[in-house]
Amino acid sequence: MKDIRIESPLGGQLIALAEVKDAAFAAGSMGRGAAVAGPEGTVYAPFDGTVEVLFPTGHAIGLKSVDGIELLIHVGLDTVNLAGKNFTVHTAAGESVSKGQCLLSFDVEAIAADGYDLTTPLVVTNAADFGSIEFIAADGQSRICSQPEFLSQSPAPLAVGAAGTAAGILEHIGGSGNIRSMEHCATRLRLILKDKSQFDAAAVEAVPGVKGQFFAASQYQIILGTGFVNKVYEEMLLLVPGLSSSHQAEAYAEMSLVQKISRTFGDVFVPIIPVLVATGLFMGLRGMAQSLGIVFNENFLRLSQILTDTAFAFLPALVTWSTMKKFGGTPVIGIVLGLMLVAPQLPNAYAVAGGQAQVLTMDFFGLVIPVVGYQGSVLPALVLGIIAAKLQKWLKSFVPDLLDLIVTPFLTLLLSLLVGLLLVGPVMHTIEIFLFTAVKGFLELPFGIGGLIVGGLHQVIVVSGVHHVFNALEIELLATTGRDAFNAIITGAIVAQGGAALAVAVKTRNPRKRSLYLSSTIPAFLGITEPAIFGINLRFVKPFFYALVGGAAAGMCAGMLQLAGTGMGITVIPGTLLYMDHLLEYFFVNAVGFGTAFALTFFLFKPEE
Repeated sequence: MKDIRIESPLGGQLIALAEVKDAAFAAGSMGRGAAVAGPEGTVYAPFDGTVEVLFPTGHAIGLKSVDGIELLIHVGLDTVNLAGKNFTVHTAAGESVSKGQCLLSFDVEAIAADGYDLTTPLVVTNAADFGSIEFIAADGQSRICSQPEFLSQSPAPLAVGAAGTAAGILEHIGGSGNIRSMEHCATRLRLILKDKSQFDAAAVEAVPGVKGQFFAASQYQIILGTGFVNKVYEEMLLLVPGLSSSHQAEAYAEMSLVQKISRTFGDVFVPIIPVLVATGLFMGLRGMAQSLGIVFNENFLRLSQILTDTAFAFLPALVTWSTMKKFGGTPVIGIVLGLMLVAPQLPNAYAVAGGQAQVLTMDFFGLVIPVVGYQGSVLPALVLGIIAAKLQKWLKSFVPDLLDLIVTPFLTLLLSLLVGLLLVGPVMHTIEIFLFTAVKGFLELPFGIGGLIVGGLHQVIVVSGVHHVFNALEIELLATTGRDAFNAIITGAIVAQGGAALAVAVKTRNPRKRSLYLSSTIPAFLGITEPAIFGINLRFVKPFFYALVGGAAAGMCAGMLQLAGTGMGITVIPGTLLYMDHLLEYFFVNAVGFGTAFALTFFLFKPEE
């Protein structure tokens, strides 16, 4: 690999990075490099390149040279807490810079007087791409950072933007040694720390790319946004060698029972949702075309039905696959087990419901048990998947390795099928029908009362972190009725959070804060409310409650209009595709949610609060 030489971007004494009094930098977790002790007060560009990351506090900057070197310059330790005080920025993110150009300046004496260590780490964040790295000072002194063995195997890093965010987060959570476990969801990086006192909430929120943070379900959850969270997560894995991606047992141990149930539902159903989203989009487009009077020929209609009906026809196979994977079983056994629940030899559940087929009865030791296929069922497949995973683990504990390949799968499928068809299936299907009927009746209460309650409380449940329990409900609604009334209710609650956050942004005079608030507001209109909730609305309290009022009003309208989507998983702007045959009603419900929350916040909330 190529050896590189970098001139020091600021005057002072070059020292080894290991001498820096910060565990993350000293251990090389953020990359290889050197540091400048006793720095002079100006940072210059050490090469021609671009500014990839510029912290708004001015204490750190990330550069990328024309030949691919990614360099993080971090002025002082913990200086982010100065919030820009005594720092002056002379460039901008995305700007091209020339070698020797002034980038930052800072008041050395004032910062030192405030008690901060001004030792400045110089870190090559993509050090895995290079061999020897040498830093050279103006007086000729140099520091050579050889290639550690573990870095030679590191994968290529992602963009320096994600790397800078990851480095900033790591700096303010107590370093790599303070992380017990780490994982992420669609929008948030989730951390369990050994010492919670080392988590600096204000400093974490000041890291570029971070839209907010909160503590829930025994985890520090840092909001980064869709897509970007994946990049930061991968960078965190690079920065903390040896950190496994997830220690779910540790996370579950500290959760309440309700949180554990919600988390289990989320882990099982979230992997299935993208397929059901796609199915719903196909169904919505077909519905729109038919509402416009378009008549499909028989073959085209059959193809469209394959697209929209397959996932629900074999839904138990999807559920048992995901459940087996979640609980440590063999996923392919879960697929086969789920397919057995909808085998063509069993009476089709939809045909039985329509009176076109009869329930099959089995005499088992004198006990007559009704047996039917479980097309569109969720709970029987979920419970059976858990049983099969536990059964497989138990069998593996004593079946000899020589026979394990044949005996364990055979006995797992045989025993699980018998338990599923004769016990779990009938019992759980009865419970499922009861719960579904009760929920459906609640959502259809007169005058939209059910929608008002759900719309008003949904985002409170999101804050609590137990909202994944609704995934099974939505899947059941779609599988049974072909429509999702729950989605229509919560879209108004989601857009209401965006409306309240936008009102706060509009009323905020500080340009920097307004820009930050606007960036946290936009995801709400794409169906992701965490940045708006934790970055703005909950912080000021009143906007959050005004948004709940907006969600309740929108939910009531959705209930009164009996609005329902053709799919799940997407809301607000993307969710439009689920309502192509009821666009006016959908726009009206979202307008009510947005307008109510925006108006209440705009007229009743004062920014100085």
